[in-house]
Amino acid sequence: MKRIALAADDMLGLDGEMSMHFGRCPSYVVAQVEDNGNIVTTEVVENPYFKQHTPGEVPRFISSIEVNVMIAGGMGPKAIDMFNNFGIEVATGVGGRVGNVLKAYLNGEISGAAGCNHGHDHGGN
Repeated sequence: MKRIALAADDMLGLDGEMSMHFGRCPSYVVAQVEDNGNIVTTEVVENPYFKQHTPGEVPRFISSIEVNVMIAGGMGPKAIDMFNNFGIEVATGVGGRVGNVLKAYLNGEISGAAGCNHGHDHGGN
């Protein structure tokens, strides 16, 4: 069982939009996922540091809610290091609908803290 947090720009859960700023987003969608990739539950957790935070507060908060993976649009190198020190995997450089990003991660299409990939377009259908 794995707990995956996704930085969200709203309180809409899987139907919401990803946030580009993991620390300044209003909420996190936390998904409980079985080893086979089945999503068991999702919940929206408010970011207590949405208005302002000092470095380290948000990674500590995410660690305190026992998350294994943090997915966000962007994140600085110090935050990535802090998450790694907590044993939390980080994936960045993603945007769009939270549910789509979670599915892409579970399908192995998203991994690693790559920063912002502005030149990377998966093209419009």
